[in-house]
Amino acid sequence: MLLENKVAVIYGAAGAIGGAVARAFASEGARVFVTGRNLAAVEALARDIGKSAEAAAVDALDEQAIDRHLESVVTNAGRIDISFNAIGFAPKKTLGTPLIKMDLEQFSLPLTGYLTSYFLTARLAARRMIAKKSGVIMTLSALPARSGTALNGSYGPAQAAKEALTRDLSCELAREGIRVVTLRPHGIPESSTMREVFELKGKPAGMAWEQFTGHLAGTTHSRRVMRLDEVANMAAFIASDKASGMTGTTVNLTMGALDD
Repeated sequence: MLLENKVAVIYGAAGAIGGAVARAFASEGARVFVTGRNLAAVEALARDIGKSAEAAAVDALDEQAIDRHLESVVTNAGRIDISFNAIGFAPKKTLGTPLIKMDLEQFSLPLTGYLTSYFLTARLAARRMIAKKSGVIMTLSALPARSGTALNGSYGPAQAAKEALTRDLSCELAREGIRVVTLRPHGIPESSTMREVFELKGKPAGMAWEQFTGHLAGTTHSRRVMRLDEVANMAAFIASDKASGMTGTTVNLTMGALDD
């Protein structure tokens, strides 16, 4: 198994991608600590995964809460091998408003939220990984990091900033044996988030759900978007020692919607 005896912490595990990644890590042999603000949701995920999963309520914007939880993980499991940040924000709080009509608070939420969470979870995990001279820190980005899109507020700039932070973290941490990688998938219709995006952007444009998902698929080389299990399986591979040469980069999972 790719992640046998690894210890992984997943933030935003109640979300579609976070949950899929937690399941994939566990199926590859990892012990997974799944976290989110909604304890009931991550407890349900942990029960579904089985004995290799433990759940905790952790606000990934709260430095002290993150620190306390990581300390408990180290006490319980001995170390932290993988930190995966999959947190998200409700699209209705960040999308659907033209930039010229958007107030500063709505514009700032993705920028401050995504970056703060990624910085805190990465920094606090890295401090513990340094002792073992090994570890993998991962997060998610999205197509708007590299492609102009309308009605997305600061979502695109926030994702681009996360990709930049990945490069900088890797530059500082690689010599400590720590790899830092971002995954950049395209829109995933299986997730409830894409339904919300459709309500905010597709439906007002007069599109039906099938047209909206068809548009997403039509931007890729294969005329389909990546499935949740494909994203999660890629995450498991990159978190494994099989990908030991990969750090300081964003892995393009847009299936050709962006040509890198």
